[in-house]
Amino acid sequence: MRVELLTVGDELLLGDTVNGNAAWLGRRLAEHGADVTRSVVVGDETDVIVAAVTSALERADAVITTGGLGPTYDDVTRDALAKAAGVALVRDAGLERRLRERVARAGRELQPMALRMADVPEGARVLANSAGSAPGLRVELPGGPVYALPGVPFEMRTIMDEAVLPELAEIAGLPAVARRTLRTARLWESVVATRLAEVEAMDGVKLAYLPDPAEVKVRITVAGADAPERLAGVEARVRELLGPAVYGVEDESLALVVHRLLAERGETVAAAESLTGGLIGAELTRTPGSSATYGGGVVAYATDVKRRLLGVSGDLLAAHGAVHPDVAAAMAAGVREALGTTYGLAVTGVAGPDPQDGHPVGTVYIGLAGPEKSRTVVRPRLPVPGNGPETRGVVRRMTVVHALELLRRRLLGLDVEDGNGEGRVDREDPG
Repeated sequence: MRVELLTVGDELLLGDTVNGNAAWLGRRLAEHGADVTRSVVVGDETDVIVAAVTSALERADAVITTGGLGPTYDDVTRDALAKAAGVALVRDAGLERRLRERVARAGRELQPMALRMADVPEGARVLANSAGSAPGLRVELPGGPVYALPGVPFEMRTIMDEAVLPELAEIAGLPAVARRTLRTARLWESVVATRLAEVEAMDGVKLAYLPDPAEVKVRITVAGADAPERLAGVEARVRELLGPAVYGVEDESLALVVHRLLAERGETVAAAESLTGGLIGAELTRTPGSSATYGGGVVAYATDVKRRLLGVSGDLLAAHGAVHPDVAAAMAAGVREALGTTYGLAVTGVAGPDPQDGHPVGTVYIGLAGPEKSRTVVRPRLPVPGNGPETRGVVRRMTVVHALELLRRRLLGLDVEDGNGEGRVDREDPG
């Protein structure tokens, strides 16, 4: 079944709002075996929406729209669908009653404009919205059905899961599919794809590569009546080919995996951060219950703070500056001692946009101090794409991933090599 997506809203065209609805719908439809062939964004103009819907139905079996179903005058999707169907908008008594009851329960006064949400194209089927006010609509046009959903994300997702997906699966006989997403750290996308070439060649198997800074998610899709059984075998082969770079599945974050490993061992970690400015601590504290394994952190952004709070030698800082492997090692040992944790994790480097003390942007040193020894992973430069306006954020995010992945590998007793074939130096000092 071929499906096209149409998201409506001037705020999307102007960049005021990120189009997360289209991304979610694309993933959800793919999970159910539908082919999403096109995704289009249009503004709040009736004739533009009519043209876009009509054009989409010349290519696709169904169209899903989001946005433009609210109460304000710029919410014109229902008007556009009525015009495309050649019918009038009519007031739905059931929707009006529901709106009045909802407002009364909230102790508010109903605004006349809100009743626009009870107007539907004549002959349209209302899709109940159990999560909000604006209903979804199913409008049959000459080329096929249009499912119109609200733009509010949690309302859109509710109607999609409760009403639209079950209907599409029934009328289209969508194929049985099974999916699994594996998450990897510190492998380039090209390396991942090269290693998985034999899996790409398997019949009925499709791989998608979803890169983030220093991470690549691999989505495995297997189609067919025996999809769940085959998926297990394909996943096992992917894990074998990628090795220890695979750290988790589905929504498991690297921080969540680190917390789990620490908890299993009854151990803790503290972070000393320079260029990341607290991002490692923020990532670690996103997990509920993280206080059991994360002792805390020190944001030692200024050079003198590294000396005063973390005990980094003043002579070392004077001789080499803050961006140096021995400084990272000393920071890690210092935060471990100061906060009384099993491990100390430290980062120092240059996020940009300008070089620092002769070090190019992307120079990052990561220190890890534990009960046995301190290890500093020396990377001459992170593989960042150029030095544009986004580089600083990319370097900082990559540093977080590299640091947490170093700790994960240490906890598992794995080689700290990242597998990209890039030269590196490991410095080991007494812990």
